[in-house]
Amino acid sequence: MVRQYVAPAPYVIDASEELIERIAKDDMVRGVTIAAGGFFGPQGRELRIPLADPKQNDKIEAFEYKGFKITNFEMESSALAGLSRLMGHKAMTVCMVIANRLIKEANTGYKNTIDILVRTVLDRI
Repeated sequence: MVRQYVAPAPYVIDASEELIERIAKDDMVRGVTIAAGGFFGPQGRELRIPLADPKQNDKIEAFEYKGFKITNFEMESSALAGLSRLMGHKAMTVCMVIANRLIKEANTGYKNTIDILVRTVLDRI
């Protein structure tokens, strides 16, 4: 039996410029968020099943388009971005770094500061 790897078709959705200007002040890093509609494998983490593309994270890190580089990789906002676009809503992603897989470090104290980020975003909306 020959197994064939079939990757889902990627899609790109611009964040709302209005929300970016309102929420992302000088205290936030602006960049491109890539979201994977899955958990371990799509983020390059192997858990009992071999990765379909072990070089995927290297490709993501090297990717650049019109001067934009990927600065954030997460898994929750892809569906929200797609739905907001389809329904005509404004959306953007605001994330806190919890794990930096590139340098293999984790922010174990993130729970102490996530409330501050949530309040900041809500105040700026």
